[in-house]
Amino acid sequence: MLVVQKYGGTSVGTLERIRAVAERALSRQREGDRVVVVVSAMAGETNRLIALANQLHAIGRHQQQATGTDGKGWVAPVKRDDPGFERELSQLVSTGEKVSAALLAMAIQDLGGEAVSLIGHQLGLVTSGSFTNARIVSIDAANIHAMLDAGSIVVCAGFQGLDEAGNVTTLGRGGSDTSAVAMAAAISADVCEILTDVDGVFTADPRLVPSARKLERISHEEMLELASLGSKVLQIRSVEFAKKFNVPVHVRSSLHLEEGTWIVPETPDMEAVLVAGVALDRDEAKVTLTNCPDVPGTIATVFTALGERGIVVDMIIQNASREGHTDVTFTVPQAELERTREALSGLAVASQPDVEILADPKIAKISIVGVGMRTHAGVAAKAFSILAREGVNIQMVSTSEIKVSVVVDEKYGELAVRMLHAGFGLEAGATRS
Repeated sequence: MLVVQKYGGTSVGTLERIRAVAERALSRQREGDRVVVVVSAMAGETNRLIALANQLHAIGRHQQQATGTDGKGWVAPVKRDDPGFERELSQLVSTGEKVSAALLAMAIQDLGGEAVSLIGHQLGLVTSGSFTNARIVSIDAANIHAMLDAGSIVVCAGFQGLDEAGNVTTLGRGGSDTSAVAMAAAISADVCEILTDVDGVFTADPRLVPSARKLERISHEEMLELASLGSKVLQIRSVEFAKKFNVPVHVRSSLHLEEGTWIVPETPDMEAVLVAGVALDRDEAKVTLTNCPDVPGTIATVFTALGERGIVVDMIIQNASREGHTDVTFTVPQAELERTREALSGLAVASQPDVEILADPKIAKISIVGVGMRTHAGVAAKAFSILAREGVNIQMVSTSEIKVSVVVDEKYGELAVRMLHAGFGLEAGATRS
């Protein structure tokens, strides 16, 4: 069997953890499998490197630079439009994975195994797009196959590649997941194991809902929705790769050998379970443009301006017209709120006397996800009733074929998750075998 294993930053966070990973990879090889390992930087290392860049920029500006996070443990780099700065930032942060890969290869060798580490240009991973949020275009797996044929465990630095000009690029937050699944697709691996500090994919975040259940299986579609809605188990692009190239993905713990959660194509029996999971996203903000002229082209102008700046808009609501005017409300990532305000302030529509730009960063988006919604009516109504009983007011609603999302006041976010989780019977409901 050809196996790709991916280990996150916590799993390689200390030398003792790295040695444990080496033992696990070597054990797998000794069982007869061919093994490729993709590693993240040691826990905290990427943040440390970005903080250095922030501090250097602050010194150059003769000002104090505070270092914040995006709520997911990822330090936000100083925003610079200079491509030269972005290029060097990728060069800098990519070193974290290189260190992990080299140390792991050394640990495997120290245990009597054969291992070789590969970085950027040696991986044959070609990207396009921006330096710090690049997209994978292709992977030349010849070098990896050659090393495997020679009997080595191949240790790959995740999160990075090269653009067509030979510059080092990085794949954005969670990019090592994407690297691993893309690598598995490129070498036709039998499975891609995502080994992390959690036991698998749960019906809700166990830190918020202690009674949350680990799922044995979840469909690609459901995992895509959960990944995009705040679940931090997998990076969304990695799930897209898995679905596109039909890569079997097994999310499991790096701390023990128990089975985790398999991410698989949808099967008919999955529709028997109405809701697979509940997700909470605290990282969005709500923006409202009041009293906009209700004429053709107004809304197009607003969202064109945001799109040109790369600001991703999620939920959108336009109120019914009243006396030729309307309100438009939408959500954007919290980190993009100030840029959103700037973009809107520069529009002609925003300069009209009655138009206001209102922003509310204190919201939470709660979503229920399940392929069973395709064949069951009344899911949204049930969700709304559950929240109403708890006195939770719904500000916005968005639906898809397998998802219902609501925006509520931030202070009700965790309560809403727990109530929906219990209301749809996820603690002791139907299981997927």
